[in-house]
Amino acid sequence: MAWFVLALLIAASVFAIILYNALVKKRQMVEEGWSGIDVQLKRRANLIPNLVETVKGYTSHENETLQSVTELRAQGSALPQDDVAGRARVEGALSQALGRLFALAEDYPDLKASQNFSNLHQSLDEIEDAIQMARRYYNGAVRNLNVAVESFPSNLIARQFRFEKAEYFEIEDEADRAVPRVTF
Repeated sequence: MAWFVLALLIAASVFAIILYNALVKKRQMVEEGWSGIDVQLKRRANLIPNLVETVKGYTSHENETLQSVTELRAQGSALPQDDVAGRARVEGALSQALGRLFALAEDYPDLKASQNFSNLHQSLDEIEDAIQMARRYYNGAVRNLNVAVESFPSNLIARQFRFEKAEYFEIEDEADRAVPRVTF
């Protein structure tokens, strides 16, 4: 009888260790996913000053749009890295402002014809696509972690070791969900 109880305790301990390690792996995948989003957002933030300067050279009276893009870029950079909801809100507004910036280029044929502007626009499109892929990966990792944190029996281990649900990287405003696409 003592051997049976001992075997049962060992089996339960091994099962708890397996669940704990699975939770750690899922948490690491969420952190890796967020890192991927952060890298792409930084790439976009680094591209924006070049884009703004290029547009400034062709437009002299469109300061409101340019200032909005610059301010939103600064807001996004100033937010703490773990503020997922705040970053999603600011990045969505930045996407809208960039859309207005590209729409503005329609009124300036010389700007549209500029190779520098065209290259920056193409780079930004590529970064937007990379952000979307990183967001999908991150949200998938968040889903897996949240399911594990809430599901029995892993929720017992999660509660014991203070694993918490992660926050999805979502855009709240439907208008922000559309990636600006402008063809020249």
